[in-house]
Amino acid sequence: QVQVVESGGGLAQPGGSLRLSCSASGSIFEIYAMVWYRQAPGKQRELVAFISSGGATNYTDSVKGRFTISRDNAKNTVYLQMNSLKPEDTAVYYCNAILIISHDSPVDDYWGQGTQVTVSS
Repeated sequence: QVQVVESGGGLAQPGGSLRLSCSASGSIFEIYAMVWYRQAPGKQRELVAFISSGGATNYTDSVKGRFTISRDNAKNTVYLQMNSLKPEDTAVYYCNAILIISHDSPVDDYWGQGTQVTVSS
């Protein structure tokens, strides 16, 4: 059993900052990558930021230069530092952990329940 839990969402003013955290726990052998997605009302879920076990990162164009993804491998935790927030960043943010639960298990992914981020004055 694997659990993925996000935290850190809330209300921020335009131009403000928030920091999201996501921790994976349970029967985890190795985490390959952790990914932040978001889904705004009436829109499809989109990938926001990705980080591999080796630290390679990628971002969707709309957040480049404003958001930073990082991870603590020892804690199976990923962070999303969001600066210069805009109203269009308002969404539910989801964490996705891509991992294996044993040395010979297939790669699988697990989702958190999501955390609401609202950017408004």
